This record gives sequence, structure tokens and C-alpha cells, in this order.
Amino acid sequence: MFKKIFGLTMLLVLIGIVIGNFIDHRNENKTNETEDSDTYLYDVTGDTNVKGGAIAPAESVGIEQGKLAPDFELDTLDGEQFKLSDLQGKKVILNFWATWCPPCREEMPGMQQYYEENQDEVVVVAVNLTDKDTSEQAVRNFIDEYGFTYPIPLDRDGDIAKEYGVIVVPTTYFIGTDGIVQQPRVAGPLEYDYMTEMVNALN
Repeated sequence: MFKKIFGLTMLLVLIGIVIGNFIDHRNENKTNETEDSDTYLYDVTGDTNVKGGAIAPAESVGIEQGKLAPDFELDTLDGEQFKLSDLQGKKVILNFWATWCPPCREEMPGMQQYYEENQDEVVVVAVNLTDKDTSEQAVRNFIDEYGFTYPIPLDRDGDIAKEYGVIVVPTTYFIGTDGIVQQPRVAGPLEYDYMTEMVNALN
């Protein structure tokens, strides 16, 4: 009789442990999903322990406001050479993105509209993190599908993203006519009105 009671008690304890572990695991997944949706950013460092905006404080990485935007040369999808310093005298929205990033895909049509309506004053440049993207062909297919016409330089080695401290995508810098980063960098998708506000604040 004692053995039966003991066995039944142990069985109930084991069932309780299994149920408890299941509930804990489910709650953890919900927390992670909430964090992901709140930050709406995608880690490009490969560190799976890091969540979007929690990677580092905004002030600890990237090019600081008031600093000269580092010059770079990259090939574009059209096979032409793109050089940032060639845009001196124009305002620049410098964006870093990848095709697998949903918020990047969400913001790009608005960037296209903004570029079409304001390209005499501002140039939108969308640097693709090609070394971390699915493939160069995937980038080409995406651009062709949606008809984006602003420059798409290809950061094949990831060197430019590193220099600009890009650890989440999308990341955007606002550069004035003097080549200086004049606004704090933005980690997250841009909306049309926000682009207007930031560009209007540039000299």
C-alpha cells in the first residue's frame, strides 16, 4: 500500500514538473516575441543572445552627431561605382538594410516616394548588407520587383557597415551638405513625415 501511495506521489510530482516547465517555456517565448515586436529591429552581428535595440545604447556605437560621415566607395546594383563624397553639397539619407528584414522592406517604398519628390534637394542611399543578405541575386530581384530607383550600393565585405557601427537593421544617418552627420542616427524603420522633419533640419 505504501509503495502504491509513494509511486502515485512521485508520478504527480513529475507531472507537475513537466507542466511547470511547459508554462515557463511558453511564457519565455511570449516575452521574446513581445521584445522583438517592440524593438522592431534585426541583429546583424550573429549574436543570438542579443535582442534588437538592446544590443547597445545609441550613444555607444556608430558615427556621432557632428562628426564627418566616413567616405566610402562601393559598386551599385547597376555595376557603377558609388562614392559618398561625390554627394557633397546635397543632403543625404544614408540607410543600411537587408532583404530579409521586414521593417526594411516596410520603409523602402516610403523612401522611394520621398526620393522621387525631393531628389533635387536630397539623395536617398540604401546600402545593402550584402555579406549578410540571402544572395546578391535576391537583392536584385527585390529591387527590380518594387522598382526602387535610388542608389543601392553593395557592402559585399561588410566593411562599411562596421565603420558606421551598424549592428541592427534598418539603421539610418542624416548627412548635411557639408558631409557632417547632423542628426542622431536612427535604428528602426522611417516614415515619410519623419524623413521630411529630419531633412528639413539639415543644413
